[in-house]
Amino acid sequence: MDNGILLGALSVGVIVLFLIGVPIFLVIGFWVVGASLIIDFTLANVGVTLFEGLNFFGLLSLPLFILTGDLIAAAGIARRLADFAHACMSWLRGGLGLATIGSCGLFAAISGSNSATTATIGGIMHPLLVKDGYDTRFAAATAAAGGTVGIIIPPSIIFIVYGFLMNLSISDLFVAGILPGVLMVVAMMGVCWWASRRNGWGSVSPFDMGRVMRTARRSYLGFFAIFIVIYGIYSGVFSPTEAAAITVGFCLLAGLLLTREIKWRELPDILLRSGQLTGMLAPMIAISIVMQQVFGLLGAADAVAAFVAWFGNSETVVLLVCMAIVLAAGCILESLPVTVIFAPILAPIAVAHGVDPVHFSVIFLVGAAIGFITPPFGLNLFVASGVTGIPYSKIVRFAMLYLGGLLVAWLLTAFVPWFSLVLLPNVAR
Repeated sequence: MDNGILLGALSVGVIVLFLIGVPIFLVIGFWVVGASLIIDFTLANVGVTLFEGLNFFGLLSLPLFILTGDLIAAAGIARRLADFAHACMSWLRGGLGLATIGSCGLFAAISGSNSATTATIGGIMHPLLVKDGYDTRFAAATAAAGGTVGIIIPPSIIFIVYGFLMNLSISDLFVAGILPGVLMVVAMMGVCWWASRRNGWGSVSPFDMGRVMRTARRSYLGFFAIFIVIYGIYSGVFSPTEAAAITVGFCLLAGLLLTREIKWRELPDILLRSGQLTGMLAPMIAISIVMQQVFGLLGAADAVAAFVAWFGNSETVVLLVCMAIVLAAGCILESLPVTVIFAPILAPIAVAHGVDPVHFSVIFLVGAAIGFITPPFGLNLFVASGVTGIPYSKIVRFAMLYLGGLLVAWLLTAFVPWFSLVLLPNVAR
């Protein structure tokens, strides 16, 4: 039988497995093994590549940043950052909603995870939003949308994966994500302010500098953790892996000795939660390397390049087509499989048309982040539903408001490279 027919049947089969809930790692693994057999590609390569794919020092920062997110939540640092954000925004209509989004940005600057950002900030802020008169569905959507910056504002777990897959400096990617992440926060704040003003949600109180200063003092641990990551990596004092290790140590000591909200008996559970997430991500990274090899043998990159070229060869058209592919993929897949499947295919096409590789990484990953609130997948919508108890279907409607703002921020990021490149050293601008 023709190999094309067999590959098509295999692909349909694994899609069915995905739809019935088989873990994505197994779905990709079944496809890789099946495709290797069909094209007569040695299976010995699978075992070797699974090991060598993870045998990389830079990937050590992945479990460390995941652990950082769990530690700052357990240590009460996230709650103190939320109090500071509310003190700064309470004088505006929708101030508590704005503070929720701002808190997500601050939490993201330490944790690097979208789901951790949504779960932690949503759990803290949703009851307060409802108590302050916000629609409970909008409050849940606000936490879900705010969590999208968890993988854009550095440190970012997915930037680490992207840099590893595409052989780019993780430090450069972190720095490039700062302003686009801030742009996403500002766009969502604009949506929140407009919706709150239109519906009369939330109370307004006079600006109180004393309260701002008091909450800032209580949040100093969070600010220092952010400083360690951003300054250390930007200045070159630390590598991302070293910054992650230092931040973990700092947050652990802060929780045990300063806030005293982490108890020794709780450490095994915190480490277990972090280990479970790492255990899901690491195999995906390894199997993605094998998948790239199979794609290379099948000529997938050439086929996608021909598809993109069919629309035109200008840089603008190529970017728009690539963005459409990422957005469509994000509707049905989480950011990790979107990255491991499409980044090695789309990035070389964009670079060949004159797009800076670091700039394209930000474009790609902002699109992947937007996928966290796009149905039918929308991981953050499921997380927010689990945290708040609001049904997924009721959160989607209000999340679409934030989707509009995020799309505007995405287009600005894509077609104004300044946002991605201005903070990078040694970049011709």
